[in-house]
Parts: sequence; structure tokens; C-alpha cells
Amino acid sequence: MDIATNIPAAGITDPGRVRESNEDALLMDVESGLFAVADGMGGHNAGEVASRLAIETLAEFVRTSLCDSGITWPFGFNTSLAFEANQLKSAVQLANQQIRHHATQQASLDGMGSTMVVLIARAGGSYFANVGDSRLYRWRGGALHQLSEDDSWAASMLKAGADPEYVRAHAMRHMLTRALGSDASLDVQVTPVPVEPGDLLLLCSDGLYGPLGDSGMAAVMAQFPATLDETVASLVRAANDAGGPDNVTALLVRPPAGRADRRRPSLAGERGQAMSEYLVTAGVLVAVGLVAVKILMDGFYTLVDRIAYQLQFMAP
Repeated sequence: MDIATNIPAAGITDPGRVRESNEDALLMDVESGLFAVADGMGGHNAGEVASRLAIETLAEFVRTSLCDSGITWPFGFNTSLAFEANQLKSAVQLANQQIRHHATQQASLDGMGSTMVVLIARAGGSYFANVGDSRLYRWRGGALHQLSEDDSWAASMLKAGADPEYVRAHAMRHMLTRALGSDASLDVQVTPVPVEPGDLLLLCSDGLYGPLGDSGMAAVMAQFPATLDETVASLVRAANDAGGPDNVTALLVRPPAGRADRRRPSLAGERGQAMSEYLVTAGVLVAVGLVAVKILMDGFYTLVDRIAYQLQFMAP
């Protein structure tokens, strides 16, 4: 497994100016190239529990699957995807199950959930997945571009062509259409991230982009050559200066340059089969099948001839 260790990164999570507690959580594992932001939901501190569970489950599975070649993949292993993509799919699905399980064990946790945006950034390529409205942005050439797509009523309405002003003023604008813990079955879409030298990736909760907007975040990012720590601190401070209505989390990552490899690599040190090998194997099986059919048909016709030959002597 080709892992770029000690990837430059910096992150801050802050309760903001209005909320008493912080239900956001972040993960920075620079050694394994794993980064995530989660935004919990639920009363009685259940949101804080949900986001923490999501982060802990994610980290445990990814780290274990890196070093244990005998690990059981609870949701299967898709050989058409890269190893990192399989890690993300399984880890996010496990986080969903853990939140649902804990919600059934304690009445005060009933209905809790969490958003999540997670990134694996390694020398072999970068991949991300997201559930809910925590986002991934890419800063390149002085421009900020959103890579993730929100699972929200507002995003679905805008995608359908609704007027942005109407959506921004609507009472349902903050409603999520998907979150960790909301459904027993969760379809996780993993997307490769092509990276060029100088790119920065920003993972954040809605407490950052909500009060600032993309243009406000871009204005802070344009302060380079500030360090990653200084830039993250400036982003959080700007969100609080804009009212800080929600918990705010920002995480900046400078990933290794390169294009994510869609080829299926070895499974934790095991060879496995690439797609080309499957095609060759399928071709061989088809050829063997044709030969077997030919042998069976020849035998069938021979049997029919023998029966017909015997019947002619039995005729009255």
C-alpha cells in the first residue's frame, strides 16, 4: 500500500458564538492520510455522541484494514474499486450502523445522527465520500470549488432548477435528505479527487460555509502565503465574526499531487484479481463450456442413433 505519511494538515473545531456545546468532531490522521469532519444532530448531547462515534468508527476500521490482511470486509470488497474506495465505503457504512446501534441502547440517544465528509489522501491518489451537508472544497489557482454534493432539501431543489432566492428563504432549507443513523441501509458514493501541485482541500461543517458563503471563505483563503494553521484559524474566526450561529469546523489538507488510480490494487498485500484477469478467466470458462456442450451433444446424438437402430428391429 502506497501511503504518503505526515501529510500537511491543520484543523480547528469551535462551538461558535451561540451554541453552548460543540456537536462537531474532526479527525486528522496524517500518518494514514485519513481526514474527516462530522456534524452531529440530536438533543441531550446526542449529536455530540453521534459525531464522536462516526469519527471513532471511521478511524478504527481504516487503520485496522491497513495493517491486517485477514480483516473481514463487513459489506464485501468491490474489486472494480481501489482499495482506498473500499475502505471509505465500509468505514462510513460501519459508522452508520454504530450510530443506529447506540441509539437503540439509550432512550436519550434515540433519533441521533450525524453528517460526515471524509477524505483519504495518499501517494496513490485521493478519494472522498460525504453524507449530509458537511462539505469538501478544493482551492486551486486562487479559486474555491465545491467538490461534494449536499444531501439536503435545498441542494435537491437547486439541482431541480428552483430559484436560489426562494430556496434560501424557505423554512426547509436546512433539512437533510440523508445522514448517518437515519437509515439501516446506506449507499456510499466514493469519488476520486485529481490533485495538482499547490492544491489545498478544505473539509468543513455548515457552521463555516453557512455564515461566510463560498466567496467569504475564498477571501480568507486568498491570504496566502499564510500557514495552514493560520489559515484555518482565520476561517473559524471569520465565521464567528459573522455571528457564529453554529458549531464551526475547518480542516485544511495539502494532499500529494496525482490522479487517483481507479485500477484495483492488491488487497492489503494479497494479489487478488484485476478486471483484465477476470475477463481472461471468463473467456476460458466460456471456451471450456462450449467444448463440454459439444461433447454432450455428440453423446446425445449417438444415443439417439442407437435407440433408433434398436427400435427398427422391434417394430412388428
